[in-house]
Amino acid sequence: MINVDQELLKVYTVKSQTDKAISSLKGFLLGIKLDDEINIQEIKELQKWVIAHRELMNRNPLNEFMIIIEDAISNKIPAKETIDDLYWLCQKYENGNYYYNAVTSDLQILQGICHGILADGIITDKEIYDLQKWLDDNEHLNTYYPYDEIRSLVLSILSDNKIEEEERVVLMAFFKQFVQIHDDEIRQKIQNETIDVNISGLCTSEPEVVFEGKTFCITGVLQRGNRENLHRDIIKLGGIPTDSLTKKTDYLIVGDNGNPAWAFSCYGRKVEKAINLRKEGYFIMLIHEFDFSDLIDDLL
Repeated sequence: MINVDQELLKVYTVKSQTDKAISSLKGFLLGIKLDDEINIQEIKELQKWVIAHRELMNRNPLNEFMIIIEDAISNKIPAKETIDDLYWLCQKYENGNYYYNAVTSDLQILQGICHGILADGIITDKEIYDLQKWLDDNEHLNTYYPYDEIRSLVLSILSDNKIEEEERVVLMAFFKQFVQIHDDEIRQKIQNETIDVNISGLCTSEPEVVFEGKTFCITGVLQRGNRENLHRDIIKLGGIPTDSLTKKTDYLIVGDNGNPAWAFSCYGRKVEKAINLRKEGYFIMLIHEFDFSDLIDDLL
């Protein structure tokens, strides 16, 4: 006898996997298209993406995608036309995407964009500037990981209107944390280039803070004032200061440690714990103490 609950679970599991795959594929294709060039490394990564999703690709509607990809692999249609056709299919399909909400789908697209950018192991200036435009167009994701950290990093890189090689490598190191490159050669290339870069957390640029009833934890040595005064100000504004970081923490205020790498990342035990919790889906915003102090000065 068939268990109805198990059958329904199976149906919805496949649906969720399919929706996630198509949102990620849409972002992946956007990432590939950003620099207006499609090279052999990017097509190889697309092929390996298909292999990694082989079980889903044989199901409706992804089998329709499979036909186009196989034609591209056999050189029946040009690479650019392949990417455009696949992207059109993603747009066509997303109108029926009901398993995930809009925010989750957009975050899956963002992850796909980062995958597409990394597909050939090179991050160009145009890709970074076009990524900034996508981030600006999707500010409704501002409080969600990894959007807020990616935007903070990109804003930092472009703040002086030039992109240094070191900044490019830092961006690559950040992307590789949540992007799975399937091509062994490209994955090793990225690993070699970023081996000395440690990204453990990024503070949110232009943070939007709600104080009433929210919990605030502080980590590191403060350069402006002290914890006692900051706790008092948080209470005045309706917030709740805490000494420990938990799943219920809303904001982690990170003290400036004077590290020259501060523009790119922040460090520490609580920061690491906060990042791990964020990756599990808990809302914890990381805020630089200077930004937080400026915000309090405006409110008090």
